Amino acid sequence: MITESRLINNSISDSEDMSYKAKLINHIISELEQIHATALNAAKHAHAMATDKQNIPENKYDTLGLESGYLAQGQAQRAAECSAELDAFKHIIVKDFVAQDSITIGALVGIVDQHETALWVFLAPSSGGTKFEFEGRKIMVISASSPLGKQLLGKTLGDEYHIGQGSHSKHYYITDII
Repeated sequence: MITESRLINNSISDSEDMSYKAKLINHIISELEQIHATALNAAKHAHAMATDKQNIPENKYDTLGLESGYLAQGQAQRAAECSAELDAFKHIIVKDFVAQDSITIGALVGIVDQHETALWVFLAPSSGGTKFEFEGRKIMVISASSPLGKQLLGKTLGDEYHIGQGSHSKHYYITDII
């Protein structure tokens, strides 16, 4: 089987020529663009509220303006984080994995837990927690720094691993790598 490695960029437009993985990454990018747009709007709204003349403190106990400023700063920081996450995905290398490959960033991994519940996770450099459905699969993006992501890195098809301790322990089996 030939593996395909290439960089996602805006010049790829014909979806019929794209691999499943390239289409998936483009879908994640559009999800992240929506999240980024929402974060930008929230930051603009918070900035407008912080600089509004009605938020000028009337006395030393009036903290609405100060609180609005903190909110604006937090929203601007979140928008910057979204932008960085989006940039990371726009530069991810598309690799279609084969059964012998070790799991790295960019792998779509099928796993089954101890209750035989099947999950699909995409191992990403960031943006963990994003969930969506793509071509009939429910997929969750996990970051390489998450507990599940750390456990997956370097594993191969058929490997098993545990996360957690005691009654909170989960057992997983790797069933597929794309």
